[in-house]
Amino acid sequence: MKRRTVWALACLLGLFGAPAAYAQGDCAALPARPMTPREARPEYLEWQPWRDSVAELSRRLTISDMSHARLVFVGDSIFDGWQADIYRQFYGHRAPVNLSIAGDITQGVLWRLSPRRATGAEQAGGGQWPASLKPRLAVVLLGTNNMVQNRDATEVALGIAEVVRLIHRRSPATRVLLVGLLPRGADSSDPMRALAQRVNEQIARCADNTTVFYTNPGPMLVDGQGRLAELIAPDRLHPSWIGYAILAAALEPQIRQLLAD
Repeated sequence: MKRRTVWALACLLGLFGAPAAYAQGDCAALPARPMTPREARPEYLEWQPWRDSVAELSRRLTISDMSHARLVFVGDSIFDGWQADIYRQFYGHRAPVNLSIAGDITQGVLWRLSPRRATGAEQAGGGQWPASLKPRLAVVLLGTNNMVQNRDATEVALGIAEVVRLIHRRSPATRVLLVGLLPRGADSSDPMRALAQRVNEQIARCADNTTVFYTNPGPMLVDGQGRLAELIAPDRLHPSWIGYAILAAALEPQIRQLLAD
């Protein structure tokens, strides 16, 4: 795909004129729970495809120099599945690192990004945020897989918030662009839509416009009646190359600003 093709599509859709959707707040403002929910605790997941992907990502990280990374993506299959030409076009010049794994959930990410300890125990952390990784910006999109397992929007939001906190513990100077959950299901009658909206309303409180920023590109992916077309997401969740072009264009103003490009 030619660079001008995607940019022309984005301009045709009017995406670069879209205002940033920021919200004031702090992750500490999220509703509390008597006990820390599973979503906010690191967990070495039982699912073998996830474990295989974790092992492969760890292998790639051991042969990569993370010290030069400026931009990091943290997420599940939506970020893991970036269409290659679009990823190179928008991010190839920004020294990117993609720490996303298909099928991941917040507790899996919390385990993966936690420091690896000498014990080698499953609870010791995956070490996939090495000490040398100090990017200027981390873009986080997580939670859609959690919603399949847990319909409590607050618990899902608390898990996402804990990922933001972990990133700041690993790299305090890194800014975080928190991306609202994307629409899933063919239209607004899908119960996942309302659940995602409740999660987004809560994680938007994490934004302080200093170290954490929030944006919701979801409305760019649906039409005026809230329908998510097969052309945009063939399975009504994962973007096609057109969906990825729209998503990348929608995120571009914030990423450009936060990286000071």
